[in-house]
Amino acid sequence: QVQLVESGGGSVQAGGSLRLSCVFSGLDEEAPAFAWFRGEGKQREGLVAIDKRGLTRSASSVAGRFFISRDLAKNILYLDMNTLKPDDTGVYFCAATTDIKTGISPLSRLTYPYWGQGTKVTVSS
Repeated sequence: QVQLVESGGGSVQAGGSLRLSCVFSGLDEEAPAFAWFRGEGKQREGLVAIDKRGLTRSASSVAGRFFISRDLAKNILYLDMNTLKPDDTGVYFCAATTDIKTGISPLSRLTYPYWGQGTKVTVSS
């Protein structure tokens, strides 16, 4: 059974930093692909992704501020968020897949069958 559990959300002032973690288990793949998303339902926005080789991609809204990394030995995915803005407020989700489908963006929610429950981040001005 695949499980992803986020942590690290909270309240921070604009300009501050925060690190989110996502502990994963049950993925039948040596190096799955992962991403971080923000928002609920169809409004869920892909922010950053990391593929099986460790290559990353960022949405323009967070490029240069948000960074994704993973520790495959510890089964943890990270999201380092810097220079936070009030617009960054939202529920953040980690997502994983062991089967990248060609033609679908790694920042698309359609790419990922496995999701965490989310962790809330509030950025105050």
